[in-house]
Amino acid sequence: MEYEIAEGRIELELKVLPMGEDLNVALTGGDSPHLGSVAVAFSAPGAAGGGKEFSVSLITLPGHREDLLARETALTIAEGTGRNCAVSCGIHIDGITPPEISRVLELSRYLVNKFLAEQNLLL
Repeated sequence: MEYEIAEGRIELELKVLPMGEDLNVALTGGDSPHLGSVAVAFSAPGAAGGGKEFSVSLITLPGHREDLLARETALTIAEGTGRNCAVSCGIHIDGITPPEISRVLELSRYLVNKFLAEQNLLL
């Protein structure tokens, strides 16, 4: 499953690869897509009321700042689907401005929500 969006200088892509019951996700874009951070959201035992709670493990390569976006994306997808989820994230836009950073976050969330909405239709 692939989802793309482009607005001005911002081009993002969300690729979701099912791996059995788990999900492997790549969120990339910009002038130089790369591997900046990896977050894994996994089911943690002991949820109140028998539901699922998720924990997140995070690895960020030196000098990269995608850690919070990777973490948020992994947790959102795991909670939304009830499945373990690994997200690799790397977005680089030369000379990005603070408003563009905010828009990258908004558009990334849009792609995640689009995927989740599609999953709810399939369930």
